[in-house]
Amino acid sequence: MAQQFDVVVIGAGPGGYVAAIRAAQLGLSVACVEREHLGGICLNWGCIPTKALLRSAEVFHMMERAKDYGLKAGDVGFDLDAVVARSRGVAKQLSGGVGHLLKKNKVTVIMGEATLTAPGKLSIKTDKGTDEITGKAIILATGARARELPGLEADGDLVWTYKHALVPKRMPKKLLVIGSGAIGIEFASFFNTLGAETTVVEVMDRVLPVEDAEISGIAKKQFVKQGMTILEKATVKKLDRKGGTVTAHIETGGKTETRDFDTVISAVGIVGNVEGLGLEKLGVKVDRTHVVTDDYCRTGVEGLYAIGDVAGAPWLAHKASHEGVMVAELIAGQHAHPCKATNIPGCTYCQPQVASVGLTEEKAKAAGHEVKVGRFPFIGNGKAIALGEPEGLVKTVFDAKTGELLGAHMVGAEVTELIQGYVIGKTAELTEEDFMHTVFAHPTLSEMMHESVLSAYGRAIHF
Repeated sequence: MAQQFDVVVIGAGPGGYVAAIRAAQLGLSVACVEREHLGGICLNWGCIPTKALLRSAEVFHMMERAKDYGLKAGDVGFDLDAVVARSRGVAKQLSGGVGHLLKKNKVTVIMGEATLTAPGKLSIKTDKGTDEITGKAIILATGARARELPGLEADGDLVWTYKHALVPKRMPKKLLVIGSGAIGIEFASFFNTLGAETTVVEVMDRVLPVEDAEISGIAKKQFVKQGMTILEKATVKKLDRKGGTVTAHIETGGKTETRDFDTVISAVGIVGNVEGLGLEKLGVKVDRTHVVTDDYCRTGVEGLYAIGDVAGAPWLAHKASHEGVMVAELIAGQHAHPCKATNIPGCTYCQPQVASVGLTEEKAKAAGHEVKVGRFPFIGNGKAIALGEPEGLVKTVFDAKTGELLGAHMVGAEVTELIQGYVIGKTAELTEEDFMHTVFAHPTLSEMMHESVLSAYGRAIHF
């Protein structure tokens, strides 16, 4: 007889394992099926190990700047194998932690590949054979993988995906990064900091195209200052591989030129992991490799939900985790709030960091808002100057009529930590007066958040 559970979660990434734990906390019997790694792509091959790599690059960068701080550091260098080993160790530690949390919460973990055979029924292929289980509710949290375009396919040698870039066989000398979203620009920043001659090609009109145009522009200036070559409104048409060299055919402004590189990283987006799940048989709607859901992550098939990357943009771990909690509470009969895309922060851990939440100035105006925009530069902040990080900007966008914070956008040191203050403000629906009357500690970088709000209303003190 098949094992029976109240909830079965397919996938143990940041959406799946969080959903499983929350459902178990609410007294439901839960199974979590994972075909590869507990913690999923984010923990094992994404968010966490990339941040470990970037931390090493940041420390290396600071060591090279020791003289700026009155310090001496001779013979500064790096061991790429050791940098990668540290990154993998961090991922391994956290993956083990996920296993501990699932066990602690009495979640049954099944390592195998799941297929939906009928509503509420699953067949799981394991290394010991095939198991059959049932779930009153099933949560799809199967994530996504790197998109590969014809002619730009990765081979793990000359052309890499993010997975290859996380465990590089060598240090690139001349690197081409295709795509300047978060994944592409983070790897560009990492390898460029360590000395690779780095070129970034972006098909859109600016790098970091989902960010506010002003913020993207400031980031680009810093990337160029650091030695990167940025090609915008450009397309890599094909890659010729021969004798350890990749010749890229790059089209810009209707003209095609060729450039040679020893390494290419393709970061042109992701596709949802929807194959082999039996979705077609159940009538689940899939649009461009992503499962179509409503605001509560329901698929339209009774008892079947989809969360995280497999359910579409924004492709962020914290969005997946939040949806996992919401769906678990919905299944348990609790009141659940849908996840608002405009309240989800986005963070990019390049140098300088970029972070944002809500509408850009352009999108706010396009949506019909009359806006008030505040800006405060890092150069006006005492803590930023003391840190030796005077390059950056905090920008806020308010509805001129209601005082609602529509969006916040930042570029500079530690902005991935600062952004949460605005996220809380948006979630709590605070107005400009609430931010103005909040006391910010001195000296901190967060004071710029206060000054940016004041600036929107002509009241900035320090600039």
